[in-house]
Amino acid sequence: MISFRKILPQKRKRTMKSLLIFIILCFVSGNIGKKGFGPGEQEWGFVQVRPYANMFWWLYYTTADVKSYYDKPLIIWLQGGPGGSSTAYGNFEEIGPLDTDLNLRNYTWVKNYNVLFIDNPVGTGFSNAENISAFATTNAQIASDLLECIRGFYKQLPKFKPVPTYITTESYGGKMGAEFALVWDRAQKAGTIESNLKGVALGDAWISPIDSTMTWAPYLLSTGMVDMEGFKEIDAAANETRDKIETGQWREATNYWGYTQTIVLKKTYNVDFYNILTKQKWNYYHLSPQNILSFDGDTIDRYFIQLWSQSLDSLMNGPVKKALGLNVTHGIQSNTVFDCLTEDFMKPVINIVEQLLNETNLNVFVYNGQLDLIVDTPGTLLWVEKLKWKDANTWKNSVRQPLISKEFIEGFLKTYDTFWMYWVNRAGHMVPKDNPAAMEVILQNLTSNANN
Repeated sequence: MISFRKILPQKRKRTMKSLLIFIILCFVSGNIGKKGFGPGEQEWGFVQVRPYANMFWWLYYTTADVKSYYDKPLIIWLQGGPGGSSTAYGNFEEIGPLDTDLNLRNYTWVKNYNVLFIDNPVGTGFSNAENISAFATTNAQIASDLLECIRGFYKQLPKFKPVPTYITTESYGGKMGAEFALVWDRAQKAGTIESNLKGVALGDAWISPIDSTMTWAPYLLSTGMVDMEGFKEIDAAANETRDKIETGQWREATNYWGYTQTIVLKKTYNVDFYNILTKQKWNYYHLSPQNILSFDGDTIDRYFIQLWSQSLDSLMNGPVKKALGLNVTHGIQSNTVFDCLTEDFMKPVINIVEQLLNETNLNVFVYNGQLDLIVDTPGTLLWVEKLKWKDANTWKNSVRQPLISKEFIEGFLKTYDTFWMYWVNRAGHMVPKDNPAAMEVILQNLTSNANN
C-alpha cells in the first residue's frame, strides 16, 4: 500500500548538483563504512535466508555528532505492500538522507539513529528469489526470513549486537514486523541470537484487515467524502468481504477487498486512499467492480498496490544500482511477491500483538495518521480495543494526552507500561513524511522515554 515518484527529466540539473554535494560529503566521512549512494557512511549486503532466497539490506550509519556510531540506537525500517521496497520508498520518499530529487532531507532519521532498510519479503526491491519456491507464502515464513537476515547482518557487522535495536514499520510492514519482533524476542531469550531488540513500532499497520475495510464507509461518510447512497454501497461491499473471511475463503476475501476499493473510488471520484485530503484531478474511475472478482494476485497488485504510483525504478536501477555495485534488477519481482501472499493478505495478526504484550518486555508502539483511509484510525482503534492482554483495562482507562512538539499539538497518545498508541494529526498513511515533528517525538519515546 505504497506509492512512488520518478525523477523527472526537467529535474536533472538540480539532481546533478545534489549528486556533487553528496559525493563531496562521502569523501570527507570516516572509514567505518563504505562510500555508497548519498552522504555518510553506509554498508549493504545480501543474506541467503533460505535456498534460492536472497534478502538485501542497506545500512546508513548515523550522522549524529557522537564518539561512536554504536552510541546511537539501530532503527530497522520495514515497508508495506507486500512488495514495497524499503530501500526505495522508505529511504527516498520518507526517512533517508536524500529525497527523490536527491536533495538533502532536513528531517531524516539518520541524523539521530543508525537506520537499516530491509527489502522484504524475498523478491522485493533488490531482494530476489531464484525460483518460484523461494517466495514467501505466509507471514510466519516472512518473520523467519527476517530473523535469518538479521543473523547475517550481525555476522557482517558484529559490533551492532549490543546496540539497542527497534523495528519500525509501515502498513503491511506492520503485519510482518509484529511477527518478526515476536520470533526475534524468542530467539534472543533462547540465546540463539546475540542482540538487543528493545521494541517495535506499528505504523498505520495492516494488523486487522477487516476492521480497516469495515470502517471505510463510516469514515468516508463522517468526512463528507460520500453521501448515504455511497455509504450503503461501500458498506455492502465491505460486508461481502467480511463474509468471505468468516467462511475462510481468504483468496476470495482479497478479491472482495479490491472490489470494495473500486466501489470507494467510484463513489468518491478517486479519493487518495493514503491521504484523503490529497488534491486530485477529476478522473472518472472506469474499472468495473465486477471485473476485480476474477483478478489474480498479480493483477490486484498492479491495480491496487501500485495503481497510482510512478516508480522509483529509474533511480534504483540507475545511479543507486551502479553506486552499490549490484547486478540484480530492483522491483522486477514485486508483483509475484504479492501474488504468492494473496491467500495470507487478509488474515489478521491481532493474536501476534497480544503475544508481544503478554510474553515479551518489548515496547509495542501503535501510531496512525488521521487522514489515512486504507488503514484508517477508527479501524486501528477497533483492533487495539480488542487486544486481550494483562493490562488491557488499565490502558483503556488511562488518560489520553496531547502529543506536543515545540508547543504545538501534533496528535494524542495513550500509554500504560510497554504499550503506547498515538493518534497523529495532519498525517495520512505515511506519517514520517506527512508529520515528521510528531514522528520525531514518537521515536524519542520509543528509544529513550519508554521502558527499556
